[in-house]
Amino acid sequence: MSTALPKTPSFRLDGKTALVTGASSGIGLACAAALAEAGAHTVLAARRAAELESAAQAIQEAGGSATTLVLDVADVEAVEAAVDEHGTFDVLVNSAGTARHSKATETTLADFDAGMAVNLRGAYFLTRAVAKGLIAAGRPGSLINISSQMGTVGGPERGVYCASKHGVEGFTKAMAIELGPHRIRVNTVCPTFIRTPLTEPTFDRPELVEWVTSKIKLGRVGEVEDLMGSVVYLASDAGALVTGTSHLVDGGWTAD
Repeated sequence: MSTALPKTPSFRLDGKTALVTGASSGIGLACAAALAEAGAHTVLAARRAAELESAAQAIQEAGGSATTLVLDVADVEAVEAAVDEHGTFDVLVNSAGTARHSKATETTLADFDAGMAVNLRGAYFLTRAVAKGLIAAGRPGSLINISSQMGTVGGPERGVYCASKHGVEGFTKAMAIELGPHRIRVNTVCPTFIRTPLTEPTFDRPELVEWVTSKIKLGRVGEVEDLMGSVVYLASDAGALVTGTSHLVDGGWTAD
């Protein structure tokens, strides 16, 4: 008689609907592409309609299922109305973000408010809206916030960004505790520096590139592809017992 072997839970997302914000480019687009490749119907959300349509078309041409939703996550009322209108989402990836870096002594009120409005306030209320929809429908779900390694450490000229991402880490843990009884999981993915249109100004500064590469133990900056597996894992049954935690994809930055 042979030994019965356990089976790896599925990484597939067939029959699931995923909402991805910031999906017109960069990390958000990569997350949407990954979820679509795993079988989910993806709703791509961002402010730029033309870029969204182009991204959705690319996913469709690759064999995936995608539609678009023009949305500004900083507009909480519009976000809540959109979630109510477009139905229950099984998966959320909060990838919309902004970065206005400056020395702490030079931070303007406008930059502080802009960073918090998108990175923290917007992420909080969108996560809440999707969770409420899942609870009302009596369905489980996976809510994923794209945070940052800067949600666990500090960095020069990143006071506002660090504050917003530390906030994301905090509300993710709190919501995971509250939503666990509803079978709704809440986690973060915490990337190191990733090459995207948003980070191009950093890579244009040689002294910053030197600092970044010196901190990443694997000796290279990240690419959007480095995050795609993490998002599928957390969204799928493969991550069914994972909630309230941070999945660091930082090349070893935070190891010391």
